[in-house]
Amino acid sequence: MSADSSPNPPWAAVVFHGEKVDVEKLRHLVDKAAAEAGFAETGWFKTSVDDAGQEATRRALAKKPAVVLAAGGDGTVRAVAEALRSTDVPLALIPSGTGNLLARNLDLSLSLAPAVTAAFTGEDRTIDLGMAEITRADGATEEHAFVVVAGIGLDAEMIANTNSKLKKAVGWLAYLDGGMRALTESEPAHMYYQLDGQSTRHLSAHTLMMGNCGSLPGGMLLIPEAKLDDGILDFVAFKPRGRFGWLRVWNKIWWENGVLRKSALGRKIIDVSRDVRDVAYFRGRQLVVEVDPAQECQLDGDEFGQVTKIHTWVERAVLTVRMPSPRKGH
Repeated sequence: MSADSSPNPPWAAVVFHGEKVDVEKLRHLVDKAAAEAGFAETGWFKTSVDDAGQEATRRALAKKPAVVLAAGGDGTVRAVAEALRSTDVPLALIPSGTGNLLARNLDLSLSLAPAVTAAFTGEDRTIDLGMAEITRADGATEEHAFVVVAGIGLDAEMIANTNSKLKKAVGWLAYLDGGMRALTESEPAHMYYQLDGQSTRHLSAHTLMMGNCGSLPGGMLLIPEAKLDDGILDFVAFKPRGRFGWLRVWNKIWWENGVLRKSALGRKIIDVSRDVRDVAYFRGRQLVVEVDPAQECQLDGDEFGQVTKIHTWVERAVLTVRMPSPRKGH
């Protein structure tokens, strides 16, 4: 974006998580970049225990910012994206927290200074947004957005079991600890699902995930075919069988998706290999899943408690994201 010398120059809003951001350092970088771009004074909107970022973003939107910077963990990004849905106001990602999942999937810089620069000098791109309506055992419903992945079952149990202090100390590796504890107690859940309004089918799985994009921390490519702008959600179910079932799941996700797919030879090996029935992939625009008993639910790594039903769908090109200008790089 170029500088604006008009009587009403543009201004930026920063929605930030106070415990996950070095606010003083961020203010210095933002003030400098804003001045160089000809922006007016930046508005700062802090999240809280009662507001993950949706209300803070709506307060900012009421004052008509030119761009909204989300500075916090994946939960902050998800909340800000939810509020920016269908507004055309661009979301600029400022790396913070442990995952930075959307930034990784967009191949954005995870360094603070380049991310701030891109917020004021970059170009805009539209991407899809995943939506989820969750139903509790008492019939209460909630609707939320997700930008990367939603899930029910083991993956959500893993997040619920993760020690918050350990997560703060070692980042995404803390999920391995939560995963091991969840795995020892995990049993497959009975899931009844409808894909794109088709007839109801049964699935027995430990976890079912709905992806808007496919990469996770640690180089793990969960859903190889997922794209942020194709108007499609990609679904993956883990349903390990027998003593070595989880090893086959791990081999599929880590070795095949994360290693072999990166080379032409590796892709040929995958093509001639027998399909792993312990991992099932399918695609669609919406999925309705009912579970019995209730299962843990997560959206972009945030736990949402137990649900008996989840309806996910994709809304195409409803989120504008600020990307680095090609001449600036990242």
